Amino acid sequence: MLYRLSAAWARVELWCAALLAVCVTLLVLLNVVTRTAGNALFWVDELAIYAMAWMTFLGASAALHYRNSVAITLLPDAVSPHLKTVITKAVDAVIFVFALSMLWFCWRWFMPLDLAKAGFDTTAFQGQTFNFIYAEPTSTLGVPKYLFWSVMWLFALGATLHSATHLISPAETKI
Repeated sequence: MLYRLSAAWARVELWCAALLAVCVTLLVLLNVVTRTAGNALFWVDELAIYAMAWMTFLGASAALHYRNSVAITLLPDAVSPHLKTVITKAVDAVIFVFALSMLWFCWRWFMPLDLAKAGFDTTAFQGQTFNFIYAEPTSTLGVPKYLFWSVMWLFALGATLHSATHLISPAETKI
């Protein structure tokens, strides 16, 4: 059941990453056309950067599910299959700890309980916590940056799900 949930989440991540790759391409093309015409749209650059960041984080999370992340396989390729399984599970454990750490850091960064205690009033939240995450706008879009930074939550949740799935599943030797 957990594997099916992880696989479904990874498919959604890949679909979203592919859609964002198309968006980045179209935004860059729009930028080229408008600059050539002498009427540059500066917000296009910023939006393309944010779309690429989202694409990268979603793709990285999906890569964890499919075990397609960049890896140095010199050691696992040189040992017995049993030891290779042990190394794979150790890597899975490290990734799981990293993913849990990401969740914790997102929790500390976004401080959702403190925001709720402040009645979702960002000015009161800032005064109580000195955390200005919800007040900072993007340079050209004028949209709050936390909306773009929320991809960190999606990455952390996806990475936790995928790494937990690998930890409890029977040993696989693909590194």
